[in-house]
Amino acid sequence: MPPSELRADRLILRRWTDADRAPFAALNADRVVMRHFPAPLDRAASDALVDRIEADFDRDGFGLWAIEIAGTGDFIGFTGLSRPSFEAHFTPAVEVGWRLARSAWGHGYATEAAHVALAAGFDGHGLGEIVSMTAVANERSRAVMRRLGMRRDPADDFDHPRLPDGHPLQRHVLYRLTAGRWRDLRPAVAPGLIG
Repeated sequence: MPPSELRADRLILRRWTDADRAPFAALNADRVVMRHFPAPLDRAASDALVDRIEADFDRDGFGLWAIEIAGTGDFIGFTGLSRPSFEAHFTPAVEVGWRLARSAWGHGYATEAAHVALAAGFDGHGLGEIVSMTAVANERSRAVMRRLGMRRDPADDFDHPRLPDGHPLQRHVLYRLTAGRWRDLRPAVAPGLIG
């Protein structure tokens, strides 16, 4: 059984509750948060995403954990591990990803939470590699990927198969992190993690 929650210095990563649904829907409806996705999500689509996330936990033993700030209990978004549901040159794979409310940007929360997710994947589930991807223009997420020690080979970049030709978000960058590199970097990049 996977642990019910994972902890970092300032954050708790945990399974989802019904109380998370309204703030998650607000996050998913924010056009600035969702600018690197095809469209914002309405409440029904946001709730359906939570349902899929919970089903992934049941299937894989990992998923996209809800994030709350330790001490306050404030829900700020998610980070975690998922399996891309489309075919590409790098699939099957496990991806680390995140989505945070705008109020949580600029505090290092995405990087801190993603370190915990990587530890769960490499140390807890024995994964050999974890990838991350985003639209080319999403420099904020790309910076997190670099801070995590992930590496990009431009030959890995790809056109997302779920977006039509010519769509401004179609071209994606792919970053990779192997278990060996994670273990080499971990003391330098993940101080203070207790999850």
